[in-house]
Amino acid sequence: MNTSALYHRPESEYAFLYTKDTMRIRLRTERDDVQQVGLIQGDPYLISFDKWYLEKTPMKKTLSTDLHDYWEIETQSKFHRLQYGFYVEGKDGTEIFYGDQGVFDYKEEFLEIANYYFRMPYFQEIDRFHSPEWVKDTVWYQIFPERFANGDKNNDPKGTLPWGSKLPDREDFFGGDLQGVLDHLDYLVDLGINGIYFCPIFKATSNHKYDTIDYYEIDPDFGDKKLFKKLVDEAHKRGIRIMLDAVFNHMGDYSPQWQDVIKNGEQSKYADWFHIHSFPVDDYDMTDIPETARNLSFDTFAFTPHMPKLNTANPEVQDYLLDIATYWIREFDIDAWRLDVANEVDHHFWKRFRKEVTAIKEDFYILGEIWHSSQSWLQGDEFHAVMNYAFTDNIKDFFVNKKISPSKMVSGMNHQQLLYRDQTNEVTFNILDSHDTARILTICNGDKDLAKATLAFMFLQKGSPCIYYGTEIGMLGDNDPDCRRCMVWEEEKQDKEMHTFTKKLIQLRKEFSEVITYGDLNWRTVNDEENQILFSREIEDTLITAFFNESAQSVSLDIEGECILSQNEVNLESGKYSIGNHGFIVVLSKK
Repeated sequence: MNTSALYHRPESEYAFLYTKDTMRIRLRTERDDVQQVGLIQGDPYLISFDKWYLEKTPMKKTLSTDLHDYWEIETQSKFHRLQYGFYVEGKDGTEIFYGDQGVFDYKEEFLEIANYYFRMPYFQEIDRFHSPEWVKDTVWYQIFPERFANGDKNNDPKGTLPWGSKLPDREDFFGGDLQGVLDHLDYLVDLGINGIYFCPIFKATSNHKYDTIDYYEIDPDFGDKKLFKKLVDEAHKRGIRIMLDAVFNHMGDYSPQWQDVIKNGEQSKYADWFHIHSFPVDDYDMTDIPETARNLSFDTFAFTPHMPKLNTANPEVQDYLLDIATYWIREFDIDAWRLDVANEVDHHFWKRFRKEVTAIKEDFYILGEIWHSSQSWLQGDEFHAVMNYAFTDNIKDFFVNKKISPSKMVSGMNHQQLLYRDQTNEVTFNILDSHDTARILTICNGDKDLAKATLAFMFLQKGSPCIYYGTEIGMLGDNDPDCRRCMVWEEEKQDKEMHTFTKKLIQLRKEFSEVITYGDLNWRTVNDEENQILFSREIEDTLITAFFNESAQSVSLDIEGECILSQNEVNLESGKYSIGNHGFIVVLSKK
């Protein structure tokens, strides 16, 4: 047995309270190296009396990566405290005890030593990771407001182009606004959407609005506060939650704070609001922004001098941003913040942020934009979840980009799930395309069957799925700014088949949210040679089985149960299906 592969860390994603009385525990071992694992557990104050350490409870092997297996168990404790270790039997017959002090022979002389065990000193409910229940049943729809719908031409900015008259450039305006969203709420209800994620709507100069001028004002190109309040109220009446985009890493250079720094330099009362290395702050050459920004006297978002970076360690900046964060909850009853460039803001600030917003609305959803592993932000005192790019990139790299095998995709997805507590995985934000990335149908080279298969696979994974506006009608678009095309509202130009499929997919996700969120996952077949995947999710008496065929050949498949979603399948006889390339089938069985 390779004992160096054993890993456990108390009070982490390896050992956490799932409910106030229930603890979930994980152990990592080398892949295909261990025969069985048992949890040795008891009360730390009874070890000398009860000899509980002589008993072990079998743990279940759940998910695997290409390097490791993971074993899990759910347990309780009468006295809400726990002392525990692991019995591990290797496939070579080796038996060991693994605890807080490392690896020992599985003998009573080691098992009876209290300090050799891991501990959960007390089940503290206040420290348990809590996530909003409603997010688990939410299907999001991302809207880039400038491009969704022009509902009021009276607020069109100067130079507004006719709707959809050309492919967008970075400086183009087409007149999209909040009235346009309000006008189409019933369209979203019909689609099945129950959450809207808005890109920034606050006053700014650009069409994307990530260069904020005033966080307290709706951009006049989009409308005003009265209109936004009406939009939120009307959305709530229809069961739709609202998530706004908070750009707290940086401001726009036309903000009054930055303009004061330009004017007054080191004497500006806002000089410490930014990361400035020398005064006066540099002017910049519009013809070569990236090169110029590398040598600026102040820090920026990326190499964008129009977006000076905020010093969120400054208490004045903290108070200012926290007042904004709570203002839009207090006054407009929004349900969630998506936090732009969240990984470049200090943890101290996000901890204050979490306390402030959840104090107003306990089930408020906090979503960080982080593109990489995010354990530090997901300990229960900052975010509930992150935009799950690292997870969905594995899906795209197999289905769309053809870079990895099915087993590598599954390994990568499992790895991402195992980085976090289950409470995070249940509300993580799963997305295949966005305002930052090329559209799914474009990266599929227009292959609608492939795009459908990729979407279906994502919707069957744990987490809260998101549709980027227009995906449901087959819109195309390469990387930014092309992915920000005007929404197509002419019905004759919409892909009705794609729309019907998306509605069915959303309906399935909402109807079977419980089994997808909480059901036991079993990767039953992961065939690298044939590029085929068969997996199931099971909870109580409900079993959902899904098969995806990415081979060039049709496959005849026997699955018992009712087909609830499919593509490219022909029912040959009861329970038997022919699945073609990019084909899939989802089957429901009741025990």
